[in-house]
Amino acid sequence: MSIEIAETEKFNSRITAYVIVCWILAAFGGLLFGYDIGISGGVTAMEDFLEKFFPKVAERKRHAKEDNYCKFDDQLLQLFTSSLYLSALASSFLASIMCKKYGRKATILAAAVLFILGAAVSGGAIDMKMLIFGRVIFGFGVGFGNEAVPLFLSEVAPVQHRGAVNILFQLFVTIGIFIANLVNYGTSKLHPFGWRVSLGFTGIPSCFLLLGGLIITETPASLIERGKDAKATKVLKKIRGVDDVFAEFDQIKNASEIAKTIKNPYKNLAKSSSVPPLIIAFSLQLFQQFTGINAIMFYAPVLFQTIGFKNDASLLSAIITGIVNVFSTLISIYLVDKSGRRKLLLVACWIMFISQATIGGILLVNLKPTGSLSGIEAKFVVVLVCLYVMAFAFSWGPLGWLIPSETFPLETRTAGFAVAVSSNMFFTFLVAQVFLTMLCQMHAYIFFFFAAWILIMGVSVYFLLPETKGVSIDAMVDQVWSKHPFWKRFMVESNITYADSMHKPAVVTV
Repeated sequence: MSIEIAETEKFNSRITAYVIVCWILAAFGGLLFGYDIGISGGVTAMEDFLEKFFPKVAERKRHAKEDNYCKFDDQLLQLFTSSLYLSALASSFLASIMCKKYGRKATILAAAVLFILGAAVSGGAIDMKMLIFGRVIFGFGVGFGNEAVPLFLSEVAPVQHRGAVNILFQLFVTIGIFIANLVNYGTSKLHPFGWRVSLGFTGIPSCFLLLGGLIITETPASLIERGKDAKATKVLKKIRGVDDVFAEFDQIKNASEIAKTIKNPYKNLAKSSSVPPLIIAFSLQLFQQFTGINAIMFYAPVLFQTIGFKNDASLLSAIITGIVNVFSTLISIYLVDKSGRRKLLLVACWIMFISQATIGGILLVNLKPTGSLSGIEAKFVVVLVCLYVMAFAFSWGPLGWLIPSETFPLETRTAGFAVAVSSNMFFTFLVAQVFLTMLCQMHAYIFFFFAAWILIMGVSVYFLLPETKGVSIDAMVDQVWSKHPFWKRFMVESNITYADSMHKPAVVTV
């Protein structure tokens, strides 16, 4: 059998107001993910919250001579943060099935409903079980949203702008973290229910996502995958802003024909030709979390309290890092389709390595189990954290989602991306569950631990990650994997040759 797909080309398109609205409304799924990342650290630093659910931690925190590195070490406290990601891991596979069977739009709507339910349960929690249950519901929303939104953005974006459009997801993640820091800063003074406002506030952006899910279109790839060719043509014309969309339609259609030959996409992921995108997707999720970023973003207020800031000052410092996070992601949107993915990742590795190693050195020399850093030292640590966050935000943050969403062929795209999402959630859960314990056991050496991982990441990117800038999403096999000096050996199994689909026009039944 020989099914051919077009080589990379820039299809006709122009940016319309409607497609911009679709991008922004869908990206609200990222805002909710970011809000859930940012809100937990501030809430776990609130006295009222600790007194109600974690009285032992509250008691330890009040002791002036308590070990700086260990005063927040509590497995249940970490479970409050990490339970969300464990449930997101499980739900990502359900979301993959829903994405394939019912479409990206329906999955985004399901995510919005789950976020609203999670906000109601968490904000109204009266005991530990209810609190954790609310986080689990949030986790299901994260699993559904993180599966559908990056796929949606990659599939509706023109090839020449796909990187920038997909990074809207990460931009909204950073905005969500920033909003969470602002909310926590304000609610920390609302005694004794400030934490309820912080957790319940999630319902507001969730309603925007629900509204957005009703307004946005389904992606052409999903419509064609489900046999709705005529509607896909109309949608493609609408989101591209031109009538001449048949070349792009043919490429998506031929990719869909290949996908139909695959009965079990998860089983197909075990084939040799699926190994390259699968390993890259899995590795990016591992590396993204072992940069240490979520350890810092989850527990930023706790971390800043550890080095000597008071509660208000620590929350304010977290807001500063949140601002850096947002604006640095804008750098990525500008550069990703100009400089490419590899350069951004490699430059960031150097910056993050220097920042983590320097933070570790300062804390190792100057922060003892009791006492705190001097004012100048503590401020310098905040500067280094901002430098580190900046580097992550223009590289590993957005590209960890972009690259897996664009490198799988259509026949394994939802399954492959589900593996990426679930891997991300697993490693996020792992870091969230053990970070405070690792901080207690390793003290400043934890920053050297993450710095070592960053070195491994840089080497891996240099030798193993191909550049995907400017390559059509449905021509990755021919243009990327089959030409890479290492990964091409895995492609010999495939008996599908990707060539110019312009010679094989698809028939649209109206």
